[in-house]
Amino acid sequence: MNKLSRVSKNSLIVAAFFFLDKILAFVRTSIISRQYSDEVHMLDTFHAANNLPDVLFALISGGALAMAFIPLLTEYLTTKDRAAAWDLFSRVANVAFLVTGGIAILIAIFAETIVKAEIGIAPGFGAEQRTLLVELMRLNLIGTIIFSISGLVMASLQANQHFVLPALAPAMYNIGQIFGAVFFVPRWGIHGLVYGVILGAAMHLLIQIPALFKFGFKWTPALDIRHTGLIEALNLMAPRLLTMGGIQLIVLARDNLASRLDQVGAVTSLTSGWMIMQVPETILGTAIATAMLPTLSEFAARGNWAGFRDTIERSLRVLIALSLPVAAVMAAGIAPLVRAIFDFDEPMSQLLTCTTRAYLLTLTGYVIHEVAVRSFYARKEPWYPFFAVLIRLVIFLGISITGVTLFSEIGAPVIAFAEIALLIEAIILFIWLSNRTHEPIHVGSSVTRGLVATLIGGAAAYSLAWGVPGGAVVTALLGMSVGGIIALAIVWKDVRLLLHL
Repeated sequence: MNKLSRVSKNSLIVAAFFFLDKILAFVRTSIISRQYSDEVHMLDTFHAANNLPDVLFALISGGALAMAFIPLLTEYLTTKDRAAAWDLFSRVANVAFLVTGGIAILIAIFAETIVKAEIGIAPGFGAEQRTLLVELMRLNLIGTIIFSISGLVMASLQANQHFVLPALAPAMYNIGQIFGAVFFVPRWGIHGLVYGVILGAAMHLLIQIPALFKFGFKWTPALDIRHTGLIEALNLMAPRLLTMGGIQLIVLARDNLASRLDQVGAVTSLTSGWMIMQVPETILGTAIATAMLPTLSEFAARGNWAGFRDTIERSLRVLIALSLPVAAVMAAGIAPLVRAIFDFDEPMSQLLTCTTRAYLLTLTGYVIHEVAVRSFYARKEPWYPFFAVLIRLVIFLGISITGVTLFSEIGAPVIAFAEIALLIEAIILFIWLSNRTHEPIHVGSSVTRGLVATLIGGAAAYSLAWGVPGGAVVTALLGMSVGGIIALAIVWKDVRLLLHL
């Protein structure tokens, strides 16, 4: 029980700091959107310029290597000692930095071709917009190189069961971007936003450095590719890299399709709508799954599959019961908040609202997917998430391409809704996991209670948000609060499990 209580405590710590991060993200977005409310095409360019650097970060240390690295580092800490673990960390970090730097240089050299190719980042943009995109993307790569180390530092601290500074790091990243928007943009224009990204990346790394030394970190200046631990990390990384490649293809395809729409602000609405959906997704799904991974890895290392299954079941019951009504309540009251925060004109506000609601339909898929993939990485079985993401990619492309072809007047919301493919992927992963562990996963009546809470809480939120006299923002917040309280009462039996993960 102590082990499970530790997961609950760490989940709450991570959730609290992620909530702070999301508040800062909205402050950042509000500042930037107001600066460019009359030049939404500039925001489209800035967001598109982030894509390939983000892909590189996700494929190397941010996703592929970091996710595969935590179970391996946990095994070293459990079966060997901390000195051996830090030696392994150093070797992996050295390789990640060199590989990221090398690929970043290649991307910078061939940036123009990458941007304007038919299957590139933004073939639908005009020539002037593509030129600016190339400039911004090259600058963004500097931040990506910094993240190649920072992402691994975060993973190593989580493997040591330290979550405070890694959870605070994303907030520092947003603070850097806010600083850039306030102080750099007036002097350097939209390039100042990228300088803010670089500053934020540096702050993301520096805030975590003190914790490294607390756990006895010692850097090993070695690059021995025959090192057993490094080879195992790379073997685990290969399928994870392919998995992240599939996920990033979805992101690139999303903006590729959006750039072809006759819809100004399509890319921005997808980026901002996804960011809004990420508020509950991060606080619920990412926080719980992040705190769970080291503990699941310990269960797997010891062969305790009953404890492994019980932890997953409890987390799923909490996530399903909360995510369903949260999506409905947010969808009911989101429109006035979008207008207040982003300050776009009415057509753009409506587009962003519809896109956000489409993303909220996929929220449950997102949060349970966080647990599903980490369950397989805890078992050091990274190929199953890769096979599942291929299925998701096909479904996403099928829905999005068909949608923008048949319903082009709707545009961006159709592309957002195509992420419902994530729910299908998560269900497939849990079926495979049950078969692999011979421990069937059950969520009881959590789905039923979640759906009931969705209908009642969502209806209450909508009625109050749109039926009570008063300011739109105030009534929206009132409706969402009351609807949320009603929904929480209905699913309380499941939510209580959050204290005993």
